[in-house]
Amino acid sequence: MSLNSSSADAGRFEFSDDNKRYHTYNYYLRHRFGKKVFKVPLNVDLGCPNRDGTKGVGGCAFCSARRSGDFAGDPRDDIRTQFEEMSAVMRTKWADALCIPYFQAGSNTYADTGTLKSMYETALSLENCVGLSIATRADCIDREKARLLGDIAERTYLTVELGLQSVHDETALKMNRCHTYADFLAGYELLREYGVNVCVHIINGLPGESREMMLETAGAIAKLDLHAVKVHLLHILRGTQLGDLYEQGRIEPMTQENYVNIVCDQLERLPARFIIERLTGDGARADLLAPLWSLRKRNVLNSIDKELAKRNTYQGSALDK
Repeated sequence: MSLNSSSADAGRFEFSDDNKRYHTYNYYLRHRFGKKVFKVPLNVDLGCPNRDGTKGVGGCAFCSARRSGDFAGDPRDDIRTQFEEMSAVMRTKWADALCIPYFQAGSNTYADTGTLKSMYETALSLENCVGLSIATRADCIDREKARLLGDIAERTYLTVELGLQSVHDETALKMNRCHTYADFLAGYELLREYGVNVCVHIINGLPGESREMMLETAGAIAKLDLHAVKVHLLHILRGTQLGDLYEQGRIEPMTQENYVNIVCDQLERLPARFIIERLTGDGARADLLAPLWSLRKRNVLNSIDKELAKRNTYQGSALDK
């Protein structure tokens, strides 16, 4: 597949019906379900083995006290209440949309299978639910849990999201991730063995990582049998280990120009079939220390579109050569 330089021809990208040169989540969901679908973020407060001493304490250096659930529901409420409250806000914009309950905060396979089955089945019974997304750590997947998830995957559109962030173990050590790339691969392989869709999270801008290292992460995951990818910008948040280092002047955030260029480099190296669920992240405004340009999310996404058009490239174009 090839594209010429006119903006109209960007629509010739295999998985796009607008000007996008990458495989957006919105495109995938609309074509699969025939209408708008949105995620409803939930917080069941299962915790994390990297906070309770099982693997480590304090959590990953970049993770907020809410365990990446800053925009999820209130864990004091039950799943149904959270879902109704969070989806009501979204329905003011998309009244007839379908929903995917999203267990977002913490490690949502970090419990016994009976507890997990109960909460997953509750979510699947919610109104207009057409799937399920579960965020977790790869080291919180064992065969029994993979089998449970495989059973659910046979009945609905299930995606399990694994926080990898980087394939470089030296980075993981600095970030207190408390599991290796080999550990990640073991969890990933179990999920795929049972037919579960996997979405991988990576973070650009982790301290000590060069452009080459970030591209190596993209290159490594490009070789996997993934359903989707989330590309995040490192947000430096108040109250985190990285926040403390930033306030001491010991780390520098990425510039927008650098971030945009690296994201485009990564997209060119990812297979076109991979769904791109995210290309930047949301940091809670009250807690965000840097980079402040990330608050202009639409501007960042538009800049990525413009850079791909300028290069006349698209997702997977480097793999075509």
